[in-house]
Amino acid sequence: MILPITDDKRSDSYMIRAGLITFHFAHHYGAQLQAYATMRAIRNLGKECEIIDFRLPHTTRTNKLFKASPNPRAVASDAHTALHYKSFQTRYERFEAFVDTQMRLSPKRYTSFAELKADPPAYDVYVAGSDQIWNPFIYADRQFEPAFLLDFVKEGRKISYAPSLGTPTLPAPYDEQLKGYLASFDALSAREDKGRDLIRAAAGREARVVLDPTLLLTGADWGELAVEPKYKDPYILCYCVSDPGEVAPYALALSERTGWPIVQLAGARRKIPGAKEVVFDAGPREFLGLFQHAACVCTNSFHGAVFSVQFSRPFFTSMSPKEKANPTASRIYSLLSRLGCADRVIGLPSTADVEAPMDYDAIQKRLAEARADALAYLDAALEGRPIPPEQVVKPAPAKGPNLCSFEACTGCAACAQVCPVGAITMTEDHEGFLRPTVGKNCILCRKCEGACPQLSPSVHSDCATDAWALWALDSQVRAASTSGGAFSLLAKRVLDQGGAVFGAVLEQGRTARHVCARTEQELAPMRGSKYVQSAIGNTFRQARELLDLGTPVLFTGTACQIDGLNRYLGRSYDNLLTVDLVCHGVPSPKVLRSFVEQTEKKAKKQVTSLKFRDKSHGWKKAHLTLTFNGGKQQSAPLYQTTFGRGFGMGIFLRPCCAKCPYTDLHRRPADLTLGDFWGLSEQVDLPTQRDEGISLVLANTEKGRAVLKAISGRAGLVERPVEEAIKGNPRLASPSAPSPKRAAFFASLRARGYEATEKTFLTPPPLPYRAASKVLTPQMKAAVRKVLK
Repeated sequence: MILPITDDKRSDSYMIRAGLITFHFAHHYGAQLQAYATMRAIRNLGKECEIIDFRLPHTTRTNKLFKASPNPRAVASDAHTALHYKSFQTRYERFEAFVDTQMRLSPKRYTSFAELKADPPAYDVYVAGSDQIWNPFIYADRQFEPAFLLDFVKEGRKISYAPSLGTPTLPAPYDEQLKGYLASFDALSAREDKGRDLIRAAAGREARVVLDPTLLLTGADWGELAVEPKYKDPYILCYCVSDPGEVAPYALALSERTGWPIVQLAGARRKIPGAKEVVFDAGPREFLGLFQHAACVCTNSFHGAVFSVQFSRPFFTSMSPKEKANPTASRIYSLLSRLGCADRVIGLPSTADVEAPMDYDAIQKRLAEARADALAYLDAALEGRPIPPEQVVKPAPAKGPNLCSFEACTGCAACAQVCPVGAITMTEDHEGFLRPTVGKNCILCRKCEGACPQLSPSVHSDCATDAWALWALDSQVRAASTSGGAFSLLAKRVLDQGGAVFGAVLEQGRTARHVCARTEQELAPMRGSKYVQSAIGNTFRQARELLDLGTPVLFTGTACQIDGLNRYLGRSYDNLLTVDLVCHGVPSPKVLRSFVEQTEKKAKKQVTSLKFRDKSHGWKKAHLTLTFNGGKQQSAPLYQTTFGRGFGMGIFLRPCCAKCPYTDLHRRPADLTLGDFWGLSEQVDLPTQRDEGISLVLANTEKGRAVLKAISGRAGLVERPVEEAIKGNPRLASPSAPSPKRAAFFASLRARGYEATEKTFLTPPPLPYRAASKVLTPQMKAAVRKVLK
């Protein structure tokens, strides 16, 4: 029985009564454990606490073992449940038992806001939180649930502890609604920085960012609840709440190095490769036991990382692509940064080596400080005292230029080239791509910011683009070229004028870099496709020096490299001709090196050269050909090689390629664009053999048109509709779709090395899978992936 609240002065022995409302009943480990932790933390502070037994019908339905829905995904889930019925039934009973035995609930159960408002339970203080209880978009009507905003309270203080809005933005009218709900709150907090910002913007009030409730208790507290698992020998615990992605390679790498088996705790139902056993029957207490006794943990769950820390278990975790693009907005990255172990996040430049130890003495010390700060807020809010200032000192923002984001950087090197003191160097990141690194000698002149194409994207050009089919009349020039010889004709014209040609060469079949050619002999290695990103080096500076001397210059490269050159130069030059390429995306130099080295290992010979598009079998039957010392060659159709398969899948392209801004004819930065004219209509009668190669040339500027006209005496030219060019080269209209396996590929490359990664990701799948791939349409494949997700 709950006694009525009076305004009389209470004795010193009076115990404040708190009512907590949160997601306490959902059969999710994080939901039940955070509810328990908040309740127990309040009780540890010397207050009474009950959880208001508010159960939305939707939550009750989702707890059911069988979904009984015609939805294909639900049907697949029900079939899997039936297959493992005994385990799932045990899991269900354990979740129910945890609520019954470990949570102190209000005497009355409520299943609607109307019931709660009509007969609210009476407490001194009401606590809202944690979890995404303030996210309006997770409810069936896509509206705020007023119960979780304490709109039923008639008398008593209102506070929040770590609620989440779970959304990056809060558009109208939600912002005004939230402002109204929060007006009567006595103390506000949020689970993450974004939630604090949204509360501040909508309600005009400050909110303290506090620890997730599961961190308010200690590892020893949780150990009291944990049920010891059956496994007596060391094991690797893998717990994933979504596709294992980049977590699975780390679990496999640890297992391969230690010999420990992988035990998978089923969050997502898909079994990861190499798992010895999948645990379906764990309730909250069994969950705790599995973490407490694991030798190490691999997880993509926030609470998986939390309980790894609580039990001082070595672990690796991952973030979603959105979080990785902006780590400072991620709650797991923010937490681990605060604790000094953000290097346990997979897929970042700072990620620790697989077997790197963790300094848990330092981590637990920081956690204790953060816990004390969060409990100080909670205690003051419960008692109605002024909220003490935050004690955790946040690091000052690093000083330096504001370069573009990791995801947007193309590696064009304009920032490094323009730096007047050489403070920026291009260094290889964890995936093998070159990125700017700013040194201590930076003078903050910010010239690098002005030169970065991604910080100030180019405006759309109104200049119409012309499309041409071109082939060199000189058969030797054409034979030495990947397609029709357009580059060779343009380059020879510049060399004949005493000029210089800048382009990419491939050294020893593995390293691409930009160089300057002044002779036809130096020009020869520039011919041919190079499916890897080249290092610009100091060629922008070399080009400017020659341009200032009046020397004719032809500069070729990808569109992002040409845009970088244009920004670096800062003005136009009459003696400069720029040429960009139709680009599928730039592969990682590290992957190409690894492919070549693996080939050398198998052949036991050194590779001296590599052709990505060897035309000896025909223009449309391109082969990847490697030449070894001694002259022996190894050749296969490009897309039947492991490197070619990965390139075609886009699995190891630079991140920015998935959002390439140059896949728009109005944003091509060069005078001319070159490629293969794959879409050339078969109805066009050409006075030449197509299989010898036909170049696509897009004239983007008047200068480009004039040069094209100037070489017409050495080439066959046929003007074609631009739409025809786009049809055969879709990258002129849209970027390559990002591979869903990209993150896992690079995680595997880092953790397991190239040989194992090649076998897992780049080797053709078994025949039945390949047959299905031929039969199923892209829409059908997408539907299957959605069901299995």
